[in-house]
Amino acid sequence: MHAIGVDIGGTKIAVGVVDEDGAIIAKTKRKTKPQDPAGIDAAIADAVAELAADHEFHAVGLAAAGFVSSDQENVLFAPNIAWRDYPLATNVRALIGRDDVAVVVENDANAAGWAEFAFGAARDAKHMVLLTIGTGLGAALVVDGKLVRGAYGFAAELGHLRVVPNGHPCGCGLHGCWEQYASGSALTREARRAAMDRPVRAAGLLELAGGDATAITGPHVTQIAMDGDELGLELLAELGRWIGEGSASLAAALDPELFVIGGGVVAAGDLLLHPARKAFEANLPARGHRPIVPIVAAEMGNDAGIVGAADLARIASANR
Repeated sequence: MHAIGVDIGGTKIAVGVVDEDGAIIAKTKRKTKPQDPAGIDAAIADAVAELAADHEFHAVGLAAAGFVSSDQENVLFAPNIAWRDYPLATNVRALIGRDDVAVVVENDANAAGWAEFAFGAARDAKHMVLLTIGTGLGAALVVDGKLVRGAYGFAAELGHLRVVPNGHPCGCGLHGCWEQYASGSALTREARRAAMDRPVRAAGLLELAGGDATAITGPHVTQIAMDGDELGLELLAELGRWIGEGSASLAAALDPELFVIGGGVVAAGDLLLHPARKAFEANLPARGHRPIVPIVAAEMGNDAGIVGAADLARIASANR
């Protein structure tokens, strides 16, 4: 009972055939043209046709970065692709041309979170929060073994919890959202600011960026921190602090048994996770009277979106 998972990003579309154990048995990719939704539909259908030549499947899951309708048919809004009230499932279903194949759309963070819950770091848990530290702060919630989508399909937009009144402006239109402090973009912003304000102390960062503070990236911070650079360690610790403090507030609201942290910056390992755990414990309400919930690294890596989308499509197909 294989299914196909499609992870639609701003620059590429990754597509894979996934078995019931969450293993990818075949994979392909296509380029994304963010301003050409119809072209994305066609690219997805073409990739599915390529995989269908050698593999049977009965469901297709489309992981999309954006607000997905509660019926899992439409992308109502996406920040990086020109989807506005867009019938993604209907279009792809028509291009595939197979009535026996279920096609469903899922938020990309939900898909990644489900992959970690079903097959990855949270496979032994029933209550989990996934936080994906990327350009923004993506999230997924699993409560009592069920993915939480909310009444309208918009649940788990945790990156837009407001943590600093009148703080940094956010792409959502508000100020002070959590993702403005706990994201790869926040790490890059603070690293560039440090390089401009304290160039001598930021010599390691500037060297990696060719002397241009505006060219500094998150991986540069991780690289120097892993080499023991003091500024790099401080920057990762500050990011970890924001992750941990916010997670402590989430623990008060959701009472999960596990936090899973994903995204490229997790390559820093305990240089990020240890400060996050320390801040979590220090800010946990009623500390001493409730468990200290583990904060662990995600295990599924870049394949999480494909695997989660495929498995959720398989489940949706079985329930129809």
